[in-house]
Amino acid sequence: NLLINPKDINAILSPFFQKLQNEKRQAQFEKMQAEAEVKFADVKKAGIDFLAANKLKKGVKTTASGLQYTVIKEGKGEKPNATSKVKVHYHGTNLDGSVFDSSVEKKKPYELGVNQFVKGFGEGLQLMTVGSKYKFFIPQELAYGATPRQGGPIKPFAALIFEVELLDILKK
Repeated sequence: NLLINPKDINAILSPFFQKLQNEKRQAQFEKMQAEAEVKFADVKKAGIDFLAANKLKKGVKTTASGLQYTVIKEGKGEKPNATSKVKVHYHGTNLDGSVFDSSVEKKKPYELGVNQFVKGFGEGLQLMTVGSKYKFFIPQELAYGATPRQGGPIKPFAALIFEVELLDILKK
């Protein structure tokens, strides 16, 4: 005699299979991460070496998280916070100088929430006042880590460089 009402079976089995699927997905992610660590070890090392040398340069400041930046021009406006929407001009390059994205080259400023950029970019924006121009040197763990867009111009574990001008904080 079955003590479970047939209509309740789904409510019992669904969380179980969801948990199994999550565990499988996590195992696949960890396997991919481990493979990427081996395949892109040189990229990761290049970033670590670059940042170690860069932080010794005159004018380079380093935050507690490891974000490095230089001030090109200091503005006089307000500072954004994590939930601000900002208007910026940026020029993003890999360590070799190759451009992977640039609102400057597109001649169109970019608007997005501070917390919607990669972690290091968002952290850097919050140091700036409107009218400022900074250069960010972002360690891979504050950028895309092991998972940049597949087939894109940024390799897994790549450190990134952004020149950023904070044009405005957009009112909600």
